[in-house]
Parts: sequence; structure tokens; C-alpha cells
Amino acid sequence: MEFSAQQIAAVLGGELYGNANAQVSDVAPIEQAQACHLSFVTDEKYLPCLETTKAGVVLVTKGLTETKGSKDLRDFKDFKDRAFILVENARGAMGQLLKMVSEVMYPAKKGIEQPSYVSEGVEVPEDAYIGAFAYIGKNVKLGAGVQIYPQAYVGDNVTIGDGTILYSGVKVYANCRIGKGCILHSGVVIGADGFGFEPDAQGVNQKIPQIGNAVIEDDVEIGANSCVDRAMMGSTVVHRNVKIDNLVQIAHNVEVGESTFLCAQVGIAGSSKVGKHCILTGQVGVAGHIEIADNCIFGAQAGVAGSVRKPGMYQGTPAIEAGNWRRSSVGFKQLPDILKRLQAVEKK
Repeated sequence: MEFSAQQIAAVLGGELYGNANAQVSDVAPIEQAQACHLSFVTDEKYLPCLETTKAGVVLVTKGLTETKGSKDLRDFKDFKDRAFILVENARGAMGQLLKMVSEVMYPAKKGIEQPSYVSEGVEVPEDAYIGAFAYIGKNVKLGAGVQIYPQAYVGDNVTIGDGTILYSGVKVYANCRIGKGCILHSGVVIGADGFGFEPDAQGVNQKIPQIGNAVIEDDVEIGANSCVDRAMMGSTVVHRNVKIDNLVQIAHNVEVGESTFLCAQVGIAGSSKVGKHCILTGQVGVAGHIEIADNCIFGAQAGVAGSVRKPGMYQGTPAIEAGNWRRSSVGFKQLPDILKRLQAVEKK
């Protein structure tokens, strides 16, 4: 498919400069783009690439061209061969376009492939899709447009909302609930038993039955091989619009607040509560039975050992305010020299 700069500008409501007839059929990073590519610039450090790129059409965040010393787009060389489109947020605009293209390239499937198993009495909406070797248990409720790909497992009494996608190999245990517009990537497990054991008088670890469930609210996306365990009692809850990366572990009775990001290899121990609009970057570990306030950001590999009551940026193990951690890390690097000087003083 080919699109002209004029068509793209019209869809995005952007301000067009240059060759309105420039045609693009693919996308690429600004440094690698050729004449057939659409690209974007949303960071000041990439502005010099606007003069050297071969991209046919480039989306540019409007604010970048309004900064002091920035160059007018009309001054760029070879302007007749290219087009620039000013938008409020170039990355967001690119995402909007990619979503439209994706819907054309990968249209929603319909129907029930065979062999698959759908329990008696389960109503499958006309516009839903169930792939080969999928299993749908008893009393399952499926919303309109649900997409269940091959080899997925949906246990008894599960509810799945409208437009939700379960990719190949997703497992949803009994009694769990998944909202509307969710995306669960391959290998996701929802509702496996929480890690609950108690030693008896002889020191033998006895399993504590996990009889609760897991609830995934609307518009949640969960990356490949991530797990959300069922609660011991009650529910483990992932609130609406949460975005979860690959290889994330959410333990029993955890609550994750609305619009929070959990990046790869984050682990949250049982009964902890993470607030709204938080960001837990790669390999952050959260101890059990603690609370994290709204609008907190934790740097990579931070260890959250206790409750965090104040919004802000945190780093280190145990996690402390990021500014304090940076100053402390400078001091830590100097410890060998400090120890040498201290030993010299002690000898005297």
C-alpha cells in the first residue's frame, strides 16, 4: 500500500511542508529511511537527521521546531523530493498510523476452527474467533469480537470481554475475569495458584489452597510469558489500562493501579498494592504486603522493600529517592580511596 504525504497529513490533521505527492509504502527509523519510507522525529537530538535523511515523509513534533535556534523546515535541502508534517506528537501520530495499517494487514478472524473444543452451552458470538486446538470450558462467557488463537486454554466460569485477544498458548484458569479490549500475548498465564505454603509441626511445607481468582480489567495488555496469580481469597486485580511487558510476575492478592507500566522481569510479591500511573522499569522487585503511592517511577533493578507514600522517582536497593541514590552512588565509588586514607590516619 502506498500513501501520499497529503493523505497522511489529512488523516493526522498535520501541517504539511514540501512535496505533497511524495509516496511512502513502509516505515523506518530516521537514520535508515529511504525514499519509500515514512519516519518520525520526536527528540531534539534527531533534528540534524532532517537534513541528511532520505525518508520520503517525516513526521515532526511541532514543539521541536519552536525551540530557540531551530531551523525552519522550509530551509532544508532537496525539499522538493520530500515532505515534512508537523504534528503535536510525532510518536503518537506514528502509532495512530501504524494502528490503521495493522488493522488492514491483520484483520480480525471469525469462526471456529477444527479441531477445537467448546463446552456445551457456551455461546460463541458470530464475530468471534476460536482457533484450532483451543479449549473453552463450561459456563464461559465470551464477548463480541473475542479472538482466541490456537492452543489457548480458557477454564470453567471464565468471562472474557468484547474485543479481547488471547494469542496462542495463553492459559486462563477457572473463575477468572478478563475485561474488554485486552491483549494477552503467547505464554501468558492468568490465575495459576499463588505461592502459598505453611510449614507444619514437622517442618513439612503444606500447600494453602488458593481459592480466589484473578481479575484483569479493560484495555490491559500483558506481554509474553507473564503471570498473574490467583488470590488465596478474594481477587488479584490488574486495573484498567495497565501495560505489562514480557516475563513479569504478579503474585497472589496483588493490586496494580490504573494506567501503570510494568517493564520486563518486574516481580511483585503477594498482597502488595501498586498505585495509579506508576512506572516500574526492568527487574524492579517489590516486597510483599506493602503499598506504593500513585505516580511513582522506579529505576531498573530497584528493590522496593517498604511502603512508598510519596510520588517521585526512586532508585537502588532498598529504593530511595533517585537524587539521593545518585549522590550515594558517587560516594560508593569513592569508598576504596576513603578507606585507604582512613587506614593511613589510623596507623598514625
